[in-house]
Amino acid sequence: MSLKRVLVGIVRSQEGTSDRAKDPKMKTRYYNLSKDKAWEEISSTLKKIPGYKVLHEVSSVGEITLEKRTSFGRTVDITVSVLSVGPVRSAVDMYSASRGSMGDLGANYRIILNLFSALDKKLAKYKTN
Repeated sequence: MSLKRVLVGIVRSQEGTSDRAKDPKMKTRYYNLSKDKAWEEISSTLKKIPGYKVLHEVSSVGEITLEKRTSFGRTVDITVSVLSVGPVRSAVDMYSASRGSMGDLGANYRIILNLFSALDKKLAKYKTN
């Protein structure tokens, strides 16, 4: 992780992915799966990752809310959105925010990268650019 990420993390306590993200690691992920199939795979994968607790799932909307406790005792809330882009194509976006007023020193960035790496391993054969 770059020094810039840590410096930005001093004041910012949230991070999110999007199509327009400047950092290529923070761009929306696309998979050649229908939304229902992607939902099943992503939901089961996220439940198996140690250290993360699934708080809420709404399959009709395509949102999963997770919670993680950091090593410093802070709580981080993560929202994973599974969106249908076409009949057999889905998009996954994430938003992570730390509770509290101070920055996170890049923890939300690392959390999103960790979750995406787990999803990319599980769904590697379906991933598209």
